[in-house]
Amino acid sequence: MRARRRRLVFRRLPPLARREALWGLAFLSPWLIGFLAFTLVPMLATFGFTFTNINLNQNEPLHFIGLENYRTLAGDSQVWTSLGITLKFGLLFLPVTLIIPLALAMLLNSRYVRIPGFFRTLFYMPYIVPLVASVLIWNGYLNAETGWLNEALRFLGVSNPPNWMNDTRWIYNSLIIIALWGIGSSMVVNLASLQGVPTELYDAAKVDGAGWWGSLANVTLPMISPVIFYNLMIGIVAVFQYFLVPLVLNEGTGEPGGATMFSNLYLYKTFFTFQDMSYGATQAWLLFVIILAITLVLFKTSKHWVYYAGETR
Repeated sequence: MRARRRRLVFRRLPPLARREALWGLAFLSPWLIGFLAFTLVPMLATFGFTFTNINLNQNEPLHFIGLENYRTLAGDSQVWTSLGITLKFGLLFLPVTLIIPLALAMLLNSRYVRIPGFFRTLFYMPYIVPLVASVLIWNGYLNAETGWLNEALRFLGVSNPPNWMNDTRWIYNSLIIIALWGIGSSMVVNLASLQGVPTELYDAAKVDGAGWWGSLANVTLPMISPVIFYNLMIGIVAVFQYFLVPLVLNEGTGEPGGATMFSNLYLYKTFFTFQDMSYGATQAWLLFVIILAITLVLFKTSKHWVYYAGETR
């Protein structure tokens, strides 16, 4: 019924509007075809896998097993342990990767930096280094025996420097240090948003007696809140997709002590090590539902703290 109504509305359009609509669909068609072929259809296929017994290591014929994979998921302690590890890391990762790029952007946007273009390029350059190469470099830099960081600490008088990569007490700090290596992109986005804040708002705040903190709380943060919201969403997705760094560092073993067996890494091992496609698809849908739920909650609550210029409330 709705499709028929849309067709009737389309036929009633003037010839020029109809032609523009067709051209718009023509330009959108490459994306639509790519979305259908490489996103929607694979998602529906993996959802179907969750009700089957596809395992490349066994010779059993493919058949429908109902909710068996979901029951296995509910009783798999490693799934929930990995999810807890991911959430714990996210509580450390998100504040650092949100606050530090914003602080750097505010510093570069201030009058205290004389050559902001040079420093902007300097901070952005690590972002274009391939991630695997960056991880290998940092693995050597943070090496407990020969790493430059521990050599510097020994030079400063620290007799027993941390075992950064092999100690459960320090591994998350090490991963966050590696993550800070690539904050250049987020810093540039924050800097662009800061430069888009109207200067007259700062002048009005100054006339009202607001100092630096007052301007930050009442002008800067509300005006760039859409960008903060965007970076928060990207960061949450990055946390739940985090696996390449621990995979390169420890070949996906989860060392030290299982502290780096993140949800996405366990999902990767289920697919490509255990070759259990059906159970791996079930884990993937669990992550999808969790990310979707967090996203919906953030979008629902964003109306209370995200300000869009021109909107009325």
